[in-house]
Amino acid sequence: MDSALMSMALSQSQVQQQASILVMKKAMNQAEGNANFINEMLGGANLQALQQAAQPHLGGTIDLKG
Repeated sequence: MDSALMSMALSQSQVQQQASILVMKKAMNQAEGNANFINEMLGGANLQALQQAAQPHLGGTIDLKG
């Protein structure tokens, strides 16, 4: 194999590796965003549960007398 073909093959291999790394980084960022969103949603649900436990009488009835 001559050096020109070897150089092209090596260069192509490096480009493929860089592309794979970029795709993996994007997937990791997306997974991190999803995890943050889930944590926020669960955190909000826990806050509502704590508020309801602390004041269970709130929101149970509506006073329609005016």
